[in-house]
Amino acid sequence: MYNLAIYTFIAIATSISFLFLSSPPKSYYHSLFISDSLSDNSSIANNLYSLTKRPHVAGSKANAEAATYVLSILSSCNIKSHVTSYDVALTYPVSRSLILTPSSSEKPIKFGLIQEIYENDPYADVANEVLPTFHAYARSGTATGPVVYANYGRVEDYATLFEMGVNVSNTVVLARYGKIYRGDIVHNAYAAGAIGVLIFTDKKDYGGVKWFPDDKWMPPSGVQVGSVYDGTGDPTTPGWPSTGECERLTNEEVDDSGNVPLIPSLPISSADGDAIIRTIGGKEANVDWQGGKESPIYRVGPGPAIANLSYEGQQVISTIQNVIGVIEGEEEPDRFVILGNHRDAWTFGAVDPNSGTAALLEIAQRLEKLQKKGWRPRRTIVLCNWDAEEYGLIGSTEWVEENRELLASRVIAYLNVDCAVQAGHFRASATPQLDELIIQVAQQVQDPDNSSQTIYQSWLGSGNDTTVQVRMLGRLGGAGSDYAAFVQHIGIPALDLSFGNGYPVYHSMYDDFVWMKKFGDPMFHRHVAVASVWGLLALRLADDEVLPFNYLTYAYELQKSAEQLEAEISVNGIKLVPLYASIEKLRKAAIKIEDDIKALKAKRSWESVRELNDRLIMTERAFTDKDGLSSRTWYKHLIYAPARQDDYGSNSFPGVSDAIEKAKSLKSTDSWRSVQHEVWRVARAITQASLVLSGRLP
Repeated sequence: MYNLAIYTFIAIATSISFLFLSSPPKSYYHSLFISDSLSDNSSIANNLYSLTKRPHVAGSKANAEAATYVLSILSSCNIKSHVTSYDVALTYPVSRSLILTPSSSEKPIKFGLIQEIYENDPYADVANEVLPTFHAYARSGTATGPVVYANYGRVEDYATLFEMGVNVSNTVVLARYGKIYRGDIVHNAYAAGAIGVLIFTDKKDYGGVKWFPDDKWMPPSGVQVGSVYDGTGDPTTPGWPSTGECERLTNEEVDDSGNVPLIPSLPISSADGDAIIRTIGGKEANVDWQGGKESPIYRVGPGPAIANLSYEGQQVISTIQNVIGVIEGEEEPDRFVILGNHRDAWTFGAVDPNSGTAALLEIAQRLEKLQKKGWRPRRTIVLCNWDAEEYGLIGSTEWVEENRELLASRVIAYLNVDCAVQAGHFRASATPQLDELIIQVAQQVQDPDNSSQTIYQSWLGSGNDTTVQVRMLGRLGGAGSDYAAFVQHIGIPALDLSFGNGYPVYHSMYDDFVWMKKFGDPMFHRHVAVASVWGLLALRLADDEVLPFNYLTYAYELQKSAEQLEAEISVNGIKLVPLYASIEKLRKAAIKIEDDIKALKAKRSWESVRELNDRLIMTERAFTDKDGLSSRTWYKHLIYAPARQDDYGSNSFPGVSDAIEKAKSLKSTDSWRSVQHEVWRVARAITQASLVLSGRLP
């Protein structure tokens, strides 16, 4: 409360002083931006309601109409806005079926595969617009075989099955959602020899005694749909934009890429998963593989139940639309701060993603109010509303690939919000040089759940240990949202924000405005808070004369990651001396630039601020390598990229991790030499970053 009172006093005092001065400082407008006078929770609620009236999957007419709505709001805020379209390969379901034969003496069970409309559902009249439950980019085909239960479908789960003597070959795997990306569940099953995959929403993880609309939990018929594509961007145009009559890979080439599944799969409900579990025999699964209190005993099989799953999908070239709004900077119009959120949803999308869209539009409306009061950004602010994120981060990736060199030379940072409000407390992930800025901003914005404290105080909890702040911040190695192309492909500092990290009705038809109003954010105060944090971060990056980056945090993070790596590979003769040496160079360069900033401020000598800021911006680029990861060349960043066996997971030094995984499998001298080579690659990249940051030729 003390921090909030200080900021309020400063804003009031500053506004009085401006009665006698002509030009308020940027900090005045920043305080105004997060004040109650500019925020509007009712406008956020209205925008969310309008965006979620109908299901609006990528490529649909409804999603094009949603793009028009976003464009109209941005334009009404006097923000120069336009639509950038791409023609991309998307898939849609044509037919699907699931038949279970419990045993040779029992009649087959045919599952309806339908999410049930709840009583008094206000969206019942458009429920038929929800696509039949499916996996985007799933393999078309039929799989018939005994069922094996594989827990969460991780590599270690298949290792457990092997130890139990369970042969997965020629079976249909039943796995539950959670822990890893669904596409990797399918890929891991294929690698183990399975011929088909069923992924169910386990009540233990997503259900409750009551369920929506009476409680927040997933109904028994609820199904989590989603993509099983392991790549980023249009699968037919890897590394280049899907514009006009562009070059495209053939279907066979896409299959050979390893990013699309080679066996069919279906998502199913907890009710259907429970029915299948009851027909599986064999050994009893481990305790941590079991379901909830009311669930049957989970056994691993195989069989005796025989599953027959059939799926037919259709791939079409569909037009998607990114909506782009630009507020041009007055002093440095060629430097961009980009805010991004996607618009497309698997169903109604009240949480994912349109809680974020509503927050983005709230920022646009507040920025218009600031402009009316005289504010102009020092640098250009770009508001982006992406399309086809759900299929594989497609809209943002195509835009980044189309504008790669321009963005690499001009973008200061990318600020992402996907689901603004989920279930839980405030969370943030970032490239480490942004950690300190996030903490500063969180100290200024009121906690929407407790008006007596800031978000930071709530975040910190009862502890006062400053090292806690490091643990609170995640990293952006996973490919979970639209920051991926910015960080992992071209090396742009980035962050991702939300309240919560997951919610029970994720990717189901129950992710609607009713759920948000009853259980997510009834007063829309969390939406207001996300908009305040997100927008204030953008204002600081757009307006501060010296960019608020701190690379000492980056050096600390790299040191910690190196120590963790050493513990894993020290017994194999891998030397991390070059890695530690490069990190020390970065630490010294970070100290030097902090000293340079202090000297610049002391002398009030701003003629060199541009050069100093360029060093801060371009250091992140130096962590990339044009050749990319050895077997995943689209990923150029040598510090952060997705884990090979979990697209949502994050690896520091991903090239090293990939090489270690391969070496452990091959157990050869050459394979461990490849690990050492990857260590050298990372060390060279960090050394390059330290040179850029120091601004001196060696």
